[in-house]
Amino acid sequence: MSKRILIISASYRRDGNSDHLADEFAKGAKEAGNEVEKIYLADKKIEFCRGCVVCQNTKRCVIHDDMRDILEEMRNFEVLVFATPIYYYEMSGQMKTFLDRTNPLYTDEYDFKDIYLLAASADEDAKSIDGAKKGLEGWIYCFEKTSLKGVVHAGGVDKKGDILKYRKILQYAYDVGQTID
Repeated sequence: MSKRILIISASYRRDGNSDHLADEFAKGAKEAGNEVEKIYLADKKIEFCRGCVVCQNTKRCVIHDDMRDILEEMRNFEVLVFATPIYYYEMSGQMKTFLDRTNPLYTDEYDFKDIYLLAASADEDAKSIDGAKKGLEGWIYCFEKTSLKGVVHAGGVDKKGDILKYRKILQYAYDVGQTID
């Protein structure tokens, strides 16, 4: 049975290293028969959460920006994939802001269960993504029906396109995408 997969690209560098990971993941998932959609946060106007928590009662955010439409769409996908560059051993600010703004879904119905993290870092050490992974796991913990199903890390990639030299990691992202059925 095919699944609906939403990839959230949290980099401002289009065709950057985390974006290439996302594209390979998407290719594998599509070839496995799934429906894949990708959102570039860089193309969206998303303000910071104000912490008013009105959304937990109304299921709508008081901020009128692109996040409203993204949330409506997001709730109908079974799989969410977050692709982020690693900055100072943590997820990008765009991704953190995005996660904060998903608060209206906290008390609402949503279909997503399977979560994946795709991360590209200049540091080769596998531990360089621990901060991003821990941050995403904190978000997952708040959405009781969800779990982290997989992580793909590309280390040692700094400059745009560096990842293209690492065919094995791109193949791994593709293979992980293929496992979704």
